[in-house]
Amino acid sequence: MTRTPDRTRRRRLTLAGLTVAAVVAAGCTLPSFAPRTDAEPEAAAPGTAPTWQACPEVADEVVGRGAPQMRYECTRIQVPRDWAGGSGATAGPGAGQTFEIALIRARSTKQRDRIGSLLVNPGGPGGSGVDTAVYLSFGEQYGGLPDSILERFDIVGFDPRGVARSSPVKCISDADLDAVFGYDPDPESQESFDGLVTLAKRIGQGCGDKYGDQLPLYGTEQAARDMDAIRAAVGDDKLSYLGYSYGTLLGATYAQLFPQRVRALVLDGAVDPRQSLVEGSESQAKGFERAFDNFTRWCAANAARCPIAPDARAAVISAIDKAKVSPARSADGREATAGWVFYAVISSLYTETGWQELARAIDQLEAGNPEGVFRLADNYTDRDENGHYSNLFDANSAINCADEEERPGLDRIRQLQSQWRAQYPLFGPALANGLISCTEWPGGSDPYPTGRADGAPPILVVGTTGDPATPYEQTPALAEMLGVGRVLTWEGEGHTAYPQTPCITEAVDAYLIDLTVPAEGKRCPAR
Repeated sequence: MTRTPDRTRRRRLTLAGLTVAAVVAAGCTLPSFAPRTDAEPEAAAPGTAPTWQACPEVADEVVGRGAPQMRYECTRIQVPRDWAGGSGATAGPGAGQTFEIALIRARSTKQRDRIGSLLVNPGGPGGSGVDTAVYLSFGEQYGGLPDSILERFDIVGFDPRGVARSSPVKCISDADLDAVFGYDPDPESQESFDGLVTLAKRIGQGCGDKYGDQLPLYGTEQAARDMDAIRAAVGDDKLSYLGYSYGTLLGATYAQLFPQRVRALVLDGAVDPRQSLVEGSESQAKGFERAFDNFTRWCAANAARCPIAPDARAAVISAIDKAKVSPARSADGREATAGWVFYAVISSLYTETGWQELARAIDQLEAGNPEGVFRLADNYTDRDENGHYSNLFDANSAINCADEEERPGLDRIRQLQSQWRAQYPLFGPALANGLISCTEWPGGSDPYPTGRADGAPPILVVGTTGDPATPYEQTPALAEMLGVGRVLTWEGEGHTAYPQTPCITEAVDAYLIDLTVPAEGKRCPAR
């Protein structure tokens, strides 16, 4: 796991009886976009107006159908690989080259008094904004954006550089991803720890061999500059933006780089940009332990709905320990090792609705049936029924590691594994060992700025008190760093808040539409 709120549990939407997944935070992605065909428009060169083309097939691919009274158009724009440019001896590895950025625009046929475009990003890093825009376009009836927003804005989604359809990074094999997720989350012996390091080195070497000195170009600051090219491409003088999870880091970076071009930014599930890699990982360990404690208390109070009550923590720990020595097998022979059980737990904590599913999965696993565990874990890892992965985690590693200038050594990670095991027994060791991926990642770094957004209007920073992936403490920290942040709090569970309850929805809608900032210290109840 990484310092950002990556690998997130997906929010559920029910469409005509079909349950589909919509990313609202880092670390999860959506079904793959249809491959590019000759019928698609060529990417617009930097500084030129793009050509939009109707693309209802994207909604068909992502969800199975388009939203009622919604039109979809797609385009691609070219952006410099390295916005810093340079020439001659100062030219960087991407000088003179471009990336393609894929965009989708969802526009309601009921649109009135149009304000402009609302750019959306789901987080990850690695989540697809194109897919997210499709999901959000289905409206409040299905858990998407409120109709009041859909009727005033075009919803514009983009896949950031390196993600999905936008010059994607792909350098990790399905077999290596299976090995990573199935690995013991707390390898105590030195031999087992060294095995994890060897795996990380093999992955890093493969990505370095393929992309070389281009890897730092996938960092957050470069992507934030792409966002300004998108703003210009859709014809907006100023940016309106909704960013979830890691998307809050993108939005905060944009606000620092282009404060005068901000109209309204909603940053939901805030990341504190000033945290180091180690500090961010410890924050997540603390957040997941807190969320798991909330789950266990729910279990104890709802035994009829929680078959592993009254001691859910003991049941989960027992399941992980048993999986280390005698993993259950599915019908196709796949083994539910300790790593897969662990990621099933992680997956379930991103929404309160996942708690009951976790309890059932652990209960079924005890009876020898791992299907529920695999369903949860595969949802989290974006592994399909054939064992293939999207490029979510390739992009996740490339972006996270490009952002990090200081990477802890292996001895330090080994110390943290032991220290965090005592402090955060279920999640600490895995979060410590997750640091290995960047330690063994090749290439340099391109850190993003961490300062004020002087000159920007008020920016709405939304936090959830029970958030496991971006713990609530990061919300006021981000608002304070920006200098123009206004905190809106949801006293709920899970990762991200908008649009979960009427209180949150009304406050965010008023801000996006009328630029009305919530009262200082506004808090919304869980229900």
